[in-house]
Amino acid sequence: MNVLDIKLKKLDKIYVLNVMIYDNDEYNITTILLTCLDHLSTVSGNVVINTPKELSHSGITLTVDGSVQLQLSSKSVGMFEAFYNSLKPITMLHYTFNVASSGKFAAGTTEIPFEFKLEPLPGQTLYDTYHGVFVNIQYTIKCDMIRGILSKDIQKTIEFVVETPSPPAMIKSDTAPVNFLITPDSLSNFKKITKSDVPNFRVSGILNNAICNINDAFQGYLVIESADAVVKSVELQLVRVETCGCADGFAKELTEIQNIQIGEGDVCRGLQIPIWMVFPRLFTCITTASRTFKIEFEINLVIMLKDGHLITENFPIKLIRS
Repeated sequence: MNVLDIKLKKLDKIYVLNVMIYDNDEYNITTILLTCLDHLSTVSGNVVINTPKELSHSGITLTVDGSVQLQLSSKSVGMFEAFYNSLKPITMLHYTFNVASSGKFAAGTTEIPFEFKLEPLPGQTLYDTYHGVFVNIQYTIKCDMIRGILSKDIQKTIEFVVETPSPPAMIKSDTAPVNFLITPDSLSNFKKITKSDVPNFRVSGILNNAICNINDAFQGYLVIESADAVVKSVELQLVRVETCGCADGFAKELTEIQNIQIGEGDVCRGLQIPIWMVFPRLFTCITTASRTFKIEFEINLVIMLKDGHLITENFPIKLIRS
């Protein structure tokens, strides 16, 4: 049993910001400024102390942090000296307050309530919680119990999740289905082969939307109308596109989040293969852009042929929260 613990009243630890204005429509993604602080999400919970005997302490403090951590991949390091200034952590919110003054806790369980509002620092913006490779957006609560000179201080840290709404212009964007047709003539990347070496095939389908609600599944279907070669597998890849940098230059990195097999073996020709992918919450967020970083997403449709050929079609998507 932990001597010190933090229990939030919301079991899912997810806090949604509702009141926002948008002051910049660049890239169709806006800088979000919080207003009307009385309507900001309130985080509340209890600091829990479990002790089998009387416990002396010199005070308990709570520290709330929200930060954006940026880093470059090994291939980008050294490209732009200006990157190193732009890659400093961005502190979105930070404040410390006391929850208990020095004294003693009786044996058993003691709960001390706390509450705070998700209020960003002046000039800062709160972004969606996001765990990426080169961009990491995290919110934490750290509790410190100060002990005496001869005793070790006790510390406990937990993470909570912040969700922000998308800009109204993005929510109202065209949400028409995306029709696609993949043939040898539509392929654009031939590194080691020529078009004449590619077996003949025809793949069509529909994506329900390229502007997707992050809380809904990515849906659609595809049909392998014809293929001269034997199909080995049909897969759906979710890719994050993380960009870090400044006005002097940007480094863009693509990394795979998840890969779902939607067809195995030489699937029937003319059969509608459903596309259904749930966005993993902590590894995705609404499409976001700021002065020093961007977080975007893409879907890759990959058809592996038994003769070794790989057919890939890329679909940029935008994630929103409506």
